[in-house]
Amino acid sequence: MVDRATHAAIARVTQGLSPSALTLAYLDWALHLSASPGKAATLVESALRKSAEFARYATECFSGVNGETFCLEPAPNDSRFRAEDWHKPPFNVFAQGFLMAEQWWREATTDVRGVTAHHERVVEFAARQLLDMLSPSNFALTNPEVIQATAQQGGANLLRGAINAAAEISRSLAKQPAEGAEAFVPGETVAVTEGEVVFRNRLIELIQYTPKTGKVRPEPVLIVPAWIMKYYILDLSPQNSLVRHLVDQGFTVFMISWKNPDENDRDLGLEDYRKLGPETALQVIDAILPGRPVHAVGYCLGGTLMSIEAAALARRAPDRLASLTLLAAQTDFHEAGELMLFIDESQLTFLEDMMWERGYLDTKQMAGAFQMLRSQDLVWSRMVREFLLGEKQKLNDLLAWNADATRMPYRMHAEYLKGLFLDNDLAEGRYRVDGVAVAIEDIACPIFAVGTETDHVAPWRSVHKINLIGDTEVTFALTTGGHNAGIVSEPGHRHRSYRLATKRAADPYLAPDEWHAKAAVQEGSWWLAWFDWLGARSGAPVAPPAMGAADKGLHPLGPAPGAYVLQP
Repeated sequence: MVDRATHAAIARVTQGLSPSALTLAYLDWALHLSASPGKAATLVESALRKSAEFARYATECFSGVNGETFCLEPAPNDSRFRAEDWHKPPFNVFAQGFLMAEQWWREATTDVRGVTAHHERVVEFAARQLLDMLSPSNFALTNPEVIQATAQQGGANLLRGAINAAAEISRSLAKQPAEGAEAFVPGETVAVTEGEVVFRNRLIELIQYTPKTGKVRPEPVLIVPAWIMKYYILDLSPQNSLVRHLVDQGFTVFMISWKNPDENDRDLGLEDYRKLGPETALQVIDAILPGRPVHAVGYCLGGTLMSIEAAALARRAPDRLASLTLLAAQTDFHEAGELMLFIDESQLTFLEDMMWERGYLDTKQMAGAFQMLRSQDLVWSRMVREFLLGEKQKLNDLLAWNADATRMPYRMHAEYLKGLFLDNDLAEGRYRVDGVAVAIEDIACPIFAVGTETDHVAPWRSVHKINLIGDTEVTFALTTGGHNAGIVSEPGHRHRSYRLATKRAADPYLAPDEWHAKAAVQEGSWWLAWFDWLGARSGAPVAPPAMGAADKGLHPLGPAPGAYVLQP
């Protein structure tokens, strides 16, 4: 009890990061580096070589010999130094000095013999975070874009930036939503696809959407979103609502809307989420549409949970699902990307004790972890734009949804991180449903899986592993965009493309990079390919169903989007 309280108190200061985990990683790296004279000599040689190269470059730049070229180019995804003025002295010198230091620290924190892979990634990540903070692009006196804007506007940009910073701090302290979020209210401007809540329990509301076509496909679609987010990312504005497009295509759509848990829900576990979520939703759908197989769709954590349910159904009701679609959802967490940096025994113990005190994981800790994964884009570049250039980014529906965060119950989140992320129980056959181990290999219905190219939450190569562990027909789509924007990829969205290929059970497995080289790029939205895929696995259109099932006590409880999505 005392240990838990102590850890929770420390967590409030460290924002949930375990000092012990970070210290162990640095000690592992430092001790092995100190015992590696060859590596140390290589680093000294690299530092001297880079210093000489930097001195030569700076001399040429200031003497006018060098034009406007970098001797060390930024990474392709690094947009900090793309502006033309960064290629002119003295700013090109600032940029080159930073890039060389960044390269040297990457050399210093990697390839040290004996350091565990996890500790190496932690140290490299921490060094990168510190360097990102010290980038010359983050400071007014070393950023040519800020200097130019200040000269042209007489400092008005800095005044606007100070106002923006004060407003953000004020909103944060008052726990108010982001500026402009009032324009995106579920049920008014977003989440406006017509439907009814036809069922409610302590954890979910099940929404049935109103048919828009004279006839519909006989197989209904059940969408299980992640409970780390509110469901309406899949029902944003009318033009980019996946739900609306599905309904317009003649599908009967059901959506789970999760309750936003509080301290009273601390003991809800992962199995509670499965039973009260997809298992119950499928039972309700069967009452409304008896005997009809379902097209199950899961997004992010909802996809992982729906995969577990599908694996369990493979034993007791193998014909219950017509298909399974996984949107940016992982089933094998062995290589789950940089989120794994925050997951080891030490960090999990610390995180559990922090959640134990409150009964849930607060939205700030979750948002902070995701921001750290892309601090260059989500933190520092935004601060430069809003606080130094004075350019306030206008909130759109996706950004407003992203700020509408949710909490995670203590028990469920601890079980999820330990059992799935850390121990990888699902992929390795140890995850149990009702006391019986389930396996992804048992799923027999066809699978459509979507990965996104720049996903920092569910890296596409990790999502691609469904091709390896699945033992059925798998169609894999890789689309441009990130974890959210790549999924919300409606027809007509500019600069969108995707790759698509189907692996049948007897086909040889292709590793991610081999798959990528073989699958041709197709312009446009992957939604259209998915609609065709669903249609090919659906029966002939029939009359649309009633809303709910009055004869079985399933009366409409109120219009969509329901009550749970409105919970703060």
